[in-house]
Amino acid sequence: MSASEIERTLVRLAHEIVEKNDGSSNLGLVGIKRRGVPLAQRLGALIEKIEKHPVDTGVLDISFYRDDLSTSGPRPTVNAGDIGFDVTGRDIILMDDVLYTGRTIRAALDALFDHGRPKSVQLLVLIDRGHRELPIQATFTGRTIPTSRREIIEVKFNEIDGQEQVLLVELVD
Repeated sequence: MSASEIERTLVRLAHEIVEKNDGSSNLGLVGIKRRGVPLAQRLGALIEKIEKHPVDTGVLDISFYRDDLSTSGPRPTVNAGDIGFDVTGRDIILMDDVLYTGRTIRAALDALFDHGRPKSVQLLVLIDRGHRELPIQATFTGRTIPTSRREIIEVKFNEIDGQEQVLLVELVD
């Protein structure tokens, strides 16, 4: 995807979010560190233009919730102030760049519920590449790109990478 294709996709997703949620009055957008954060910020700005009022956006750090980290020793916890707003009773849209096995989202749900009890949680991903290991499905999907396990999706955002594109890369042995 080029920069213009990403922008068009985000505009479409912003309209889908507003339509599915009957506006944005109870919404909170939460980006999963790293590349979910620019998604949440950009979609927050787009929804604000549509709805004419700001939408809370926050950041979720799931590094201590991953099940692929070492399990020896006590598990550290993330401080409650990390997200930036109270999630309790809100309709939360959790955002990430790529949905693959579902393990990142499982960890994000654990982290999110440590911050409070949302009214609902919806998932938005820019790219769904398949190969799920857990029963997780996105509510909002920018693009579905079938991949093999020998391929990876690289999402590049100006805010993090200084460039704007989505690439399909084949791993070499």
